[in-house]
Amino acid sequence: MFQAPYPPWDFTDRNSFAFETVLRRWPVILTGIIDNIYCRNHDLGVSLPSKSEEEKATVEVIIEEGKKIISKIGEVKYDMARDRVLQPIAEDGEALTDVYNKELEKLAEKSQNTWLTVPWLYSECYLYRLIRSFFVQTKHWKDYDPFLAQKEATFQKSSKAIYQLATTMHELEADEHTLASNPDNLKVIFKEMIQMCLWGNATDLSMLTHLSHDDIQHLQTVGRDAQAARAEYILKDDQEKVWQHLASLASKKDSRVDFVLDNAGFELFTDFVFADFLVTYTPYVSKVVFHPKLIPWFVSDVTPPDFKSATKSLLSPTFFPQEDTPEGTPASGASEESRQHLYEMVKRWESYIESGVFSLSVPIDSPLGSSDAKANFWTSPYPYWNMKELAPELHKSLEDSSLVIFKGDLNFRKLTGDVQWPASTPFETAIGPIAGSFPILSLRTNKADVIVGVDQEVADKLDKSGEKWRYNGKYAVVLFQPRAA
Repeated sequence: MFQAPYPPWDFTDRNSFAFETVLRRWPVILTGIIDNIYCRNHDLGVSLPSKSEEEKATVEVIIEEGKKIISKIGEVKYDMARDRVLQPIAEDGEALTDVYNKELEKLAEKSQNTWLTVPWLYSECYLYRLIRSFFVQTKHWKDYDPFLAQKEATFQKSSKAIYQLATTMHELEADEHTLASNPDNLKVIFKEMIQMCLWGNATDLSMLTHLSHDDIQHLQTVGRDAQAARAEYILKDDQEKVWQHLASLASKKDSRVDFVLDNAGFELFTDFVFADFLVTYTPYVSKVVFHPKLIPWFVSDVTPPDFKSATKSLLSPTFFPQEDTPEGTPASGASEESRQHLYEMVKRWESYIESGVFSLSVPIDSPLGSSDAKANFWTSPYPYWNMKELAPELHKSLEDSSLVIFKGDLNFRKLTGDVQWPASTPFETAIGPIAGSFPILSLRTNKADVIVGVDQEVADKLDKSGEKWRYNGKYAVVLFQPRAA
């Protein structure tokens, strides 16, 4: 099994984002879960007078179970603040408890099993699996996602960019044949799609969302200018290499692209848009497979229920508010025309899902906590280095892919093992034995300490500036590793 020649990031460096995470971020996340359960319990309590005696008894059990979950999460917060030993995860009948507990035993042997001595990657994965176990050990909370309300609220606040992108995709339809016959135009739009998925927020969509029918003729110039404006923030940019790889698929039949998903909501929407572009407007891709997490994970990661509900939410006439809400969600302000564009696009996605052009790597109706050999690995504590040995079915499946796109920061941390590589370490080196197994594209906005593939002089200059460039979200990398010849 591959072992990196450098130690993992942990909490010993008080200036690291790892330390910021255990000191501030995790307690806030845990408090948010407690508040979420408390609010649900309150609503259930308020509903009691309208219930029958039998219903009251059930509701009271649900409330009591919720209180126990709150108590357990409170204990975790207490232990974390006092650097206490991490406790084994209860055998709750779901996947990976043995994996986490065996790793915890190994860490205990090295005296690295307290909240401030444990490796960051392991402890963060452990935390979300531990939280999941608290819900699993109840009768009525097994299917409850404590982050769902937060995911949906954030999604609803993205309506303006969603409608803009829907109109952009509509305008591309008129030029579908022109685009297909002119790879240079396709290339510019492809790069903008990469940018959209890289930054993952509405503020960085200026070029793509304002692309009109008339702009198609000027795409090369407009695209170069927009790319140049962002270039200084992309510390390693393999977009050209990825495009060349994608264009090489023109002569191949039934090429498949896989998305290892990151966040639900608007980011999942942009993943759908990118996938739609690939299969609808380019001659290179025939099928897209999306890979979710099977349990609530890192607050906002996509689960099968999130994936399934995304298209339904986008098609619902009431999902995006027509007026500003007291919670701060702005009115969508969309025209009837924009609504129609969104409707047509999402109906196309639904037809793709029905026909298998778009598919989830697990059954789309998979409930939270289900187990699948092609998905369990994503919520393990392991780096992706040893996927072939630890998740052979998943690895074999990805070997059939023409391009595997790893979205976001956590996937980057797992690709590189979240260890203290020198910043100039080649991406190929940092991803270990998985390099060459299948074509890999990592789209990562810097939100953690680990970084590779960056020129050492650039990294040194940024370090000296005092800017928190490794994790402030201002910088990014686009890294491509081809399949071994």
